Parts: sequence; structure tokens; C-alpha cells
Amino acid sequence: MTQDYAILRLGHQGDGIAEGPVYAPRTLPGEVISGRLVGSTLEDIRVGTPSDDRVRAPCRHYKACGGCQLQHASDAFVAGWKVDVVRTALAAQGLQAPMRPIHTSPPGTRRRATIAVRRTKKGTLAGFHGRASETITEIPDCLLLDPALVAAIPVAENLAVLGGSRKGVLAVTLTLSDTGLDVSVRGGKPLDGPLELTLAQATERHGLARLTWDGEVIATRHPPVQQFGPAAVVPPPGAFLQATKDGEQTLIQAVCEIVGNAKRVVDLFAGSGTFSLPMAQSAEVHAVEGDRAMTDALDAGWRKAKGLKKVTTEARDLFRRPLMPDELARFDAVVLDPPRAGAEAQTDQLAQAMRPVIAYVSCNPVSFARDARLLVNSGYTLEWVQVVDQFRWSSHAELVAKFTLSPKS
Repeated sequence: MTQDYAILRLGHQGDGIAEGPVYAPRTLPGEVISGRLVGSTLEDIRVGTPSDDRVRAPCRHYKACGGCQLQHASDAFVAGWKVDVVRTALAAQGLQAPMRPIHTSPPGTRRRATIAVRRTKKGTLAGFHGRASETITEIPDCLLLDPALVAAIPVAENLAVLGGSRKGVLAVTLTLSDTGLDVSVRGGKPLDGPLELTLAQATERHGLARLTWDGEVIATRHPPVQQFGPAAVVPPPGAFLQATKDGEQTLIQAVCEIVGNAKRVVDLFAGSGTFSLPMAQSAEVHAVEGDRAMTDALDAGWRKAKGLKKVTTEARDLFRRPLMPDELARFDAVVLDPPRAGAEAQTDQLAQAMRPVIAYVSCNPVSFARDARLLVNSGYTLEWVQVVDQFRWSSHAELVAKFTLSPKS
């Protein structure tokens, strides 16, 4: 039995929400729809009254693929919605801030993707999972990924033939680097001598820069280099990397603007040096990151680069051992780019340290707003926020924000 529903708003996952609440994937506010209610989610949806913001999805895979959630909405609608997601998160904490114009990465610029691959009786099936489904959708004409990544999907298929199980799904992460394709595989057969030799031969045959199998590097033909400012860095397998070069550059420019003429900067959750190394062109930087392999990669990149000021590194779990106010006292500016959980423990210490300026990069508006509340309560002003949309057509929103000490502080 079907029933009509009016969509009131979008939820954080990009689904339309009607009274109930009832969740309706790929619908838009103002639409009147009908569907079959399963639990609290509508299926077999028909749109009776479409929104003016509804558009024809540009990608032919969209209906079956779960890689994108918002291709049925106009670019202007998605941009406005993502900015509003951040505003709403801040408002829930009693905060507001000037919003800079959103920056959205162009189609075809994602430089990293994890492809699901399953062996079949006839060969392999590779692509993205469907929405809330174990079904794999092939994506030969994907508009989201860099064309070089789409062209590399056959590599993932071949690795599944060589080392995948018929019972499981291989997760093959493909990353573009300056020196070739960096491939990391999870869920494959256990390594033994013959398989390792076979995979090493595949690395050569496909011309891969590096192949990693369940955390173990099989072969490195060329170190997979990522350029951070003037430094060439070889991140460890599986290390965090911004989704697009375009988005990364926007974030770097904003962070460097916020830091300004600071002479000594601490970069918290520094990764492999996305912000540390560009900032080192004008400031001494202390980079802190929980993963020692990433700090080692950052350090090696700095040592080989020319014209950079001093960069020091520290491997430290900032969730359990945040930098304390006395340790932060020697820095003129702070940059932090935590994972989705935010940086509550570290923000608490920053609130006490009272550094002049903070650049906060976040991939989760809710945890960002919680941490922002701590800083504002301690005398900081949230000067502005800019949303940077590297995950085009998705419900995901990233941002960068500037905090300064209020004059009275």
C-alpha cells in the first residue's frame, strides 16, 4: 500500500524527511511523493510534485550506484544545503558566523577511491556498493572520479582474480600520485610465497607505483609521491589524503591566510604534511600526528625540499595526550585538522592556552560546532567559516574556520 508524503527537509545523510519522521532517499524539500513504507524508510518512491531544484542526474550509474546521494539536485541547491548544514550545527551550539562562499571541486577530480571487487563465475564485478546494499554497481562512466582512476578499475579486477576469494569482497583503494598508481588492497587471501610473487609480477605488469596487500607492501616500483607545497612526500600506505587536489589547494590557501605572518606554528593532526609543508615556506612548524609512519614521511619530505624553514615532528596521540597550555605557549598560531570525532580534549587545552589565532579544518560540522563552542566560551571569536566541498554530489561537508582572541581576552 502506498501513501502520499510531503518532504519537509533533508537529513544529514541527504535523504528527504517527511512527517513521522519518514525517510525518503533522493527526494527534495517541497516535493510530494508516494511510496511503500518499510520501517521508517520509503521504497519504490514516485515523485508526484517535483521540486524546482530537481534535475536529471548527469551520471547514468546514479540510480543503482551508492557513490553519490545528491545528483538529483541542482548544484545551487546542494551548495546552499551544505552551507545550511554548517549553520544549523553552529546554531545548535548557540553560535553563528559569517559564511564565505562555498568552494566545490569540479566533476572528475577525485584522486582516490575504494573499489569493491567480487569474483564471479564469469570473472569479476567491480564498482561501488549500491545505497545501503551489498550489491556492487559497475561504474565505467563514473563522473565523480578522475578519469585515470576509472581507467584503473581493471587493475582492481585483476588483483581480485589473483588474490581474491569467491566468498568475500576485496576493497581496493586506488590513489593517484605524481609517479603512478598507489594501490592498497584489503580482504584478500593470506599472503604466501607464490601469491607474493604473483602480486609483485602484477605490480610490474600494470606499471603500479606501489602495491600494498592487507597492510604489507608487496612492491614499490616508484615511491608514490604527493606534492605538499614545495615538498615531495611519500605517504605510508593508507595514509589520509584530501579527496581532490582542487579542494586541498583551497584549504591550504585558507589555512595560510589564517596563520598570516605567524613565525611559529603548531600543526595538530598534521598527517603527512598537507598544511605543515606549505606553511613552512614562511614559518617554523611543529607537526604533531598520532601515526609515526606519517610523521616520518613528513620529515623525509621536509629534509629533501629546498627553501623551507625548520619543521619538527612529533608522533603523539592527541586524543589521549593533547598538547598542554605550557607546550602550546611558544606558538603564534595553531592549525588543527582532526578526524570526524573532532578534537574535544585538544580544544579544551587550546581554550586554556589562549593562542592568538587558530585555523580549524573539519570534516564534521557537528563535532566542529561542539569544539567551536568551547573556544568561544573561552574568549575566542569565530571570524568566518568556509565550506569546501570535495565530495561533490554527496552529503559530506568539509570546512575551514578562523578563530581569533577577542580584544577583551
